[in-house]
Amino acid sequence: MKYALIGDIHSSIDDLQAVFHQIQTIPDTPTIIGMGDLYECKIGKKKVATLTAPLPLTVAQENSTQFESMLTFPSIRGNQEERIMRATGLSLYNHLPLVMPIDGARLIHGHQFEWSADWQPLTTHLPDDTLVFFGHSHDSVLYRKKKPQSFTFGEPILLEKKKYGINVGSVVDNREWVLYDSSARTITFMKA
Repeated sequence: MKYALIGDIHSSIDDLQAVFHQIQTIPDTPTIIGMGDLYECKIGKKKVATLTAPLPLTVAQENSTQFESMLTFPSIRGNQEERIMRATGLSLYNHLPLVMPIDGARLIHGHQFEWSADWQPLTTHLPDDTLVFFGHSHDSVLYRKKKPQSFTFGEPILLEKKKYGINVGSVVDNREWVLYDSSARTITFMKA
């Protein structure tokens, strides 16, 4: 099965439209799954921590009817959704799982990992998983033994039966995503 793993959209309509257009050109159109941070929270982390009363959703979240209509795919929950819920006191995104298993892999946003000062994850795996797809840092990176591996956008990579961490990049600003073919056990880093 083919999956289009898209993350860190941050409410960007233009970038999401460009990625959708590219996904639609793939033979046997892949199943789209969101990797979290669908929305942009307009309230910073420090301010959310000091709020004494819930804010209206329109103040906390960048949103539009057009953007909402584009969200027709399943997704996991990212830190932006969690911050929006903390700021508003609403449980809007509690239905989005923090971790999602798919064929031969696990999806997690990545804010649950510890990160170095230069935005490298200090771990890229969950126990017993061979493939972990994540986002959060907005960088497209293939990790093997916690070390970045080289790749070229648009060229499939055959994954051996080993453990890998795959950062899918960001839709916002970069228009990056990953095509995962679970049957062939390949990934392709894509850039629209």
